[in-house]
Amino acid sequence: MKSSPNSSWEPVEDWYDKIVGAQGHYYHQKIVLPGVLRLLELSATPQPKLLDLACGQGILSRHLPPQVSYVGIDSSPSLIRAAKQHLGETKASRVFFEGDVTQPLKQIKPATFTHAAVLLALQNIADPLALFKNLQNYLVRGGKCILVLNHPTFRIPRQSSWQIDETKKIQYRRIDRYFSSMQIPIQAHPSQKEKSAQTLTYHHPLSAYSAWLKEAGFMIALIEEWCSDKVSQGKMAKMENRSRQEFPLFLTLVIIKT
Repeated sequence: MKSSPNSSWEPVEDWYDKIVGAQGHYYHQKIVLPGVLRLLELSATPQPKLLDLACGQGILSRHLPPQVSYVGIDSSPSLIRAAKQHLGETKASRVFFEGDVTQPLKQIKPATFTHAAVLLALQNIADPLALFKNLQNYLVRGGKCILVLNHPTFRIPRQSSWQIDETKKIQYRRIDRYFSSMQIPIQAHPSQKEKSAQTLTYHHPLSAYSAWLKEAGFMIALIEEWCSDKVSQGKMAKMENRSRQEFPLFLTLVIIKT
């Protein structure tokens, strides 16, 4: 799901493919994919063509209506192979290519796609502006893209955490850093410590994404924030359930090519 060798998920592709599986992990199935399909509004376009940048093992492709023409691009050859292996009866309208999503894509024509998506991958792209500029070349004017990120305000790896205020009897979100852009190493298997395969995630404040989108020729049409639908049990349930509904997991942007 990455754009450069330094941030490639090739070293952890087997682990990633297993946790996502054919239908997606819990949040894919319950929150992300239903929300993305609702916002895409594919039925409103006579012949929708969708470009999935940093598509991973193609989870979105398996949830689209079969009449939607789909192209998925990812820099990991192993994830592209996994995407092809997961294909069912919709092979004719599903195409996958290995490629750097921040560079010109020779396999596809400019101004071809009515829709696009970057799902839970933008935070793993070293140069988001380069991706946005590249995407702009392949959407038709007025084309729509859905961006879904782990929420950059509340879910900053190593810089955010859950805390409990015993006096107020609340669980709250502690944020240690936010406004600085950061490159953060992530261990795929923390229990293995230094032996674990490692990926990189990139944190940026919301204002950075807004500025990059404007520079690349996009308008932000809608912002949604999606919370977890899980429900706790036990003595901590009240505070956990309340905090879960106050601090969203995902930030979703609907952007339009101007």
